[in-house]
Amino acid sequence: MKPLAPGTVIFHRHRGYGVIVSVNLLTGWISARFGSEVRTLDLNLSSDEVQHADGAPILFRRAPPDRMPHARLMAMVRELHRTGYQRLYLYSWPKPSGLHWRWHLFTGPRQWIERPWREGWYGSGADYNFNPVMGWGDTPSATPEDLAHLLAQFDPQGLAQALGNDEEHSNWFEMVCATLLPDYAFSLGWHDNGNIPEHLPVIPIRRNVPEYAGPPLPWPPGWRHIWRTSGKSPLLRYDPPVRTTYRITPEPQD
Repeated sequence: MKPLAPGTVIFHRHRGYGVIVSVNLLTGWISARFGSEVRTLDLNLSSDEVQHADGAPILFRRAPPDRMPHARLMAMVRELHRTGYQRLYLYSWPKPSGLHWRWHLFTGPRQWIERPWREGWYGSGADYNFNPVMGWGDTPSATPEDLAHLLAQFDPQGLAQALGNDEEHSNWFEMVCATLLPDYAFSLGWHDNGNIPEHLPVIPIRRNVPEYAGPPLPWPPGWRHIWRTSGKSPLLRYDPPVRTTYRITPEPQD
């Protein structure tokens, strides 16, 4: 199936050739502009007989689309780990609404809480539904190798900070990818009154995928060091550092 994204040229039997302005892969609706029309036209890919510019039919829902980019990012990070960029980390967590999952790539020291933020290295499934790209000049059909190459072109200085060894984490990440891909991804966030689950949360990346029933997965190396035991419960709770305010007063002058 050819990729669908804003800028894709399409053909409609009543309107002729047009350009996609926005696309929602969860609902199957697109907005397109035809000719010199100012307003966009909303079309349903399942019933409006939209075609690619070369006449190839758009067969929507033959394969459910990914509702988040996390599996593609996991495959890309694994590829970069294998080439020596082992200090590249993927952090994913749910939005407060629980409808979408965020993602954040960071490099350098493995600091899960105090993570460095770089423009273009984070996003959300909410954005991916309407424009299934990362923003690095990639396309929806880009392979993990393509994504790694495009990220290196997009921010070579940022990726250079990932060059180095972290075998403990890269071995864990390799094991998680081999277990979850291509239908599932992991999450480092949860909704359980602040208590950390015993095993790594797993989420399906598309609709109609059954709940994960594979072996339980461990948390990433060093993750539990961030947490402390809460009372007599075997679960752990995050205990953030307390910011202390110091007030400086001048010394009395003689």
